[in-house]
Amino acid sequence: MADKETPWDIAQAAETYNIERWGVGYFGVNAEGNVSVRPLQEQGAELDITKVVQEARERGLSFPLLLRFQDLLRHRVQTLNEEFRAAIKESGYQGQYRGVFPIKVNQLREVVEEIVDAGAPYHYGIEVGSKPELFAALAMHQDNESLVICNGYKDPLFIQMALLGCKIGKTVVMVVEKLEELRAIIEVSESVGIKPYIGIRVRLQSKGAGKWATSGGENAKFGLSTSDLLQATELLKQHNLTDRFKLLHFHIGSQIPDIQTVKRAVREAARFYAKIWQLGFPLGYIDVGGGLGVDYDGSRTSLDSSMNYTLTEYTRDVVYNILEILNDEKVPHPNIVSESGRAIVAHHSVLIVDVLGVIEKTKVAKESSDITPTHKLVADLLEIKQNLNKKNRREQFHDAVQIKEDTQSRFDLGLLDLTTKAQVEVLFWEIVEEVIHSYPNPKSMPVEVRNLLPSLGDQFLCNFSVFQSMLDHWALGQLFPIAPIHRLNERPQHHATLVDITCDSDGKISKFIDNEGVMSETLPLHTLNGKPYYLGIFLMGAYQDIMGDLHNLFGRVNEAHIFLDPDEESGFYIEETIPGNTIGQVLADVQYDTATIERALKSQIDAAIKADVLKPNEGMRLLESYEQGLKASTYLQF
Repeated sequence: MADKETPWDIAQAAETYNIERWGVGYFGVNAEGNVSVRPLQEQGAELDITKVVQEARERGLSFPLLLRFQDLLRHRVQTLNEEFRAAIKESGYQGQYRGVFPIKVNQLREVVEEIVDAGAPYHYGIEVGSKPELFAALAMHQDNESLVICNGYKDPLFIQMALLGCKIGKTVVMVVEKLEELRAIIEVSESVGIKPYIGIRVRLQSKGAGKWATSGGENAKFGLSTSDLLQATELLKQHNLTDRFKLLHFHIGSQIPDIQTVKRAVREAARFYAKIWQLGFPLGYIDVGGGLGVDYDGSRTSLDSSMNYTLTEYTRDVVYNILEILNDEKVPHPNIVSESGRAIVAHHSVLIVDVLGVIEKTKVAKESSDITPTHKLVADLLEIKQNLNKKNRREQFHDAVQIKEDTQSRFDLGLLDLTTKAQVEVLFWEIVEEVIHSYPNPKSMPVEVRNLLPSLGDQFLCNFSVFQSMLDHWALGQLFPIAPIHRLNERPQHHATLVDITCDSDGKISKFIDNEGVMSETLPLHTLNGKPYYLGIFLMGAYQDIMGDLHNLFGRVNEAHIFLDPDEESGFYIEETIPGNTIGQVLADVQYDTATIERALKSQIDAAIKADVLKPNEGMRLLESYEQGLKASTYLQF
């Protein structure tokens, strides 16, 4: 948080939350101090997110609330395709770009529909990794000039459905992940009389770094070794499928932070492609997999939650490195496929949560002036507090720590009463707060003082579940940008952590992005003023929608899908609202049939009425309240 003496304005707010950097032109702060979104960046209108929230509330949606900016989603598809087209044209590359969206990143029908529609002019296809995803893709895929890429392990039904797609004119490419799988594809295809399109995934030496590094390298879960690759080519020749081997695939990991990793992998894969082509396989596509990063923290570095390259640099490096290797090998340029998912969908979703209350560490410290010392330890702390200044702050801090430790030791031995212990705690944290505020920023603090920042931080209780909406944060430590969506023209007064409404101690957020994009243990937030206070959690569109769990049976949240419309006074309209799960729906997911549990409770109420514990009218009202409650949101509503 900025020093209290530093002037505060909109620019300071944007810097504090690093919005301009991770927002990459999509998010900013408007003159009213509210977070705004530009779904088309500088090419389109700016929307005030608080007004979007207000309209969603008027449509009956409660918190937590997921906002999907569908124009932004379409803009991401167009931007990726245009960048590849520009790199191809600039370099004189002879192939085309034929990207696919990996629907595992977000399988929601409304998301996939928008992506397919936005990608139609570019023949942008779909990638699947399971049977259910393939069933969805075959129905959603309408453009026979675009690809359907099938990754993942395959059984006979998976293979049959891929061949069905081929039969009706689609280019459905089954990527072989292990040698036995190729034999199964050949067996099934011969039995039904349909020739398959084959891709082979090679296991490169190159691999990524960070949380998802195990996706690539020699010990990766998927892919053929060089020896297996040669056996596969012999098998294809034996079954007269040389012309059906269409695609070479590799994948080195998700969220690749360092562009050098991309360059090495692309060059290695291009060399494989050239050698296979020279063996007499015409191929036609090289698939560079996923991994295109998202700069979640805005640091523009090779940190796990960032990336040290731009989209333009990525597309140029992919195209140029393939071109250079194939020119060297005198091999025709193939069409380039990429499976970028995170970079397509992350930016379009914003989760809005309301703050229910604050647990303040130093709230009672405001009454410290009324403390009458009951013990020498208390008197000593009062003296430290009264004499504290910038010259002696470190020494006084150490003395205060010693007194707090002595207090705990005496209390453990039964030598102190509760009143004294409470007074020591109040004074200690007030001293710590004054010491912290005497430094201009956390980096200037001594380590022992800085280490107490999280302990001093207030806990803001938010109406959501980390396990349902931010599973990657809990499981992997993934950083997501978080900021108040309003009041940014006011200076924040709290160093805060966020806690959710689950009963799990892990249901919290205590890692945040600071104004330089690196990790901070607290978030600057405002004092509650009796009015609603809303926080936005940004870049939520990749994986979080699908991977959330039902911890404490908190279900899916409410959604609003927003489109730009210059004819509307507000500049937008909400095309669709999707209610979150009800209590009855999440109970059904864990085998509690609604009718069965209603009957079970009714029998207990009937028994209570017969025993004269309840009057009949009272019992019926209770049963009606239970039945109506099953239709309510799983989240808190006031």
